[in-house]
Amino acid sequence: MPNEPSAESVKNQGWTRREFLYALAGGVVLASGFSAGRWYLQPQLHAETFIGKAREYGEELSGLMLQGFRELHVGPQEIRGKRILLKPNLVETSRGAPQINTHPLVLRGAIEAFLGLGAASVMVAEGPGHRRDTLAVYEESGLADVLAEDRIHFHDLNYITGYTTENVGRHSSLRTLTFPALFKEVDWIVSMAKLKTHHWAGVTLSMKNMFGVMPGIYYGWPKNVLHHAGIENSILDINATLKPHFAIVDGIVGMEGDGPIMGDPKQANVVVMGRNLVAVDATCCRIMGIAPEKISYLHKADNWLGPIAEGAISQRGETIGSVRTNFKLIDQIPAHQGIRLA
Repeated sequence: MPNEPSAESVKNQGWTRREFLYALAGGVVLASGFSAGRWYLQPQLHAETFIGKAREYGEELSGLMLQGFRELHVGPQEIRGKRILLKPNLVETSRGAPQINTHPLVLRGAIEAFLGLGAASVMVAEGPGHRRDTLAVYEESGLADVLAEDRIHFHDLNYITGYTTENVGRHSSLRTLTFPALFKEVDWIVSMAKLKTHHWAGVTLSMKNMFGVMPGIYYGWPKNVLHHAGIENSILDINATLKPHFAIVDGIVGMEGDGPIMGDPKQANVVVMGRNLVAVDATCCRIMGIAPEKISYLHKADNWLGPIAEGAISQRGETIGSVRTNFKLIDQIPAHQGIRLA
């Protein structure tokens, strides 16, 4: 009998658990000599996410996040003494357009929560893809005022010297990935995304937010190297290689329609948190009325980088049903077609 491929090798060839079982039912996999048992018996991944309600940015968000940490079993014993890097979604200047960027007060809430758990330091870092002048976006978004008042350092990831490592994901043609050298000086990387639909990827949440860690001096604007390699595959590669530690998604005001810049504000009144970015993004999709299995990179990440099945994700805090609000999709955008949650 020929050597059987491991579950990981099957995943790297582009198979998901669901695709494998469909192929098995049709006899395709048996004909190719793959072993049914090894893939079918692979343990299903499980994760927890927390959904908190917040009607406006003026609320006590640090308290809401501390509640989320407790529900997710993140305590002082784990955070004390750690160096935390918060990576927001800064895309464009947003005075009067709270749907574009992660809101500064959500960053402040996370800063206060992590410091309250005993973190040694908290910093904020971002490398916007659309604007070469990061500091202009930083200042005009209102984030500079908040971080200056809180005495928190901001780092422009677009111009930081990088270190190169093997591409663990191997979904794109990129053999290596170059991350900011700053990442070697921190203990936790937290993706602080915005709840938004996306013109090319369907949605942009905590996983897609990690595009902004790739330095522009290596990847261009708007991260052209990654776009050429394929947005969905690059999302998978970055997350598989970097392995971010936590996600906090700002959904108090999200963006619907033609995101990530041209869409309309959508009041969703939620903050979504979790250790596993795949599970967090699947939960966010359901809140938005979008089927996570219809989002290409989430479908491929399922049971490899994390779970997307609703039964495999333990929801803490609010239920999805109590906060679900369908985000507007545009029929003329291919990435929006057929992704509505039934």
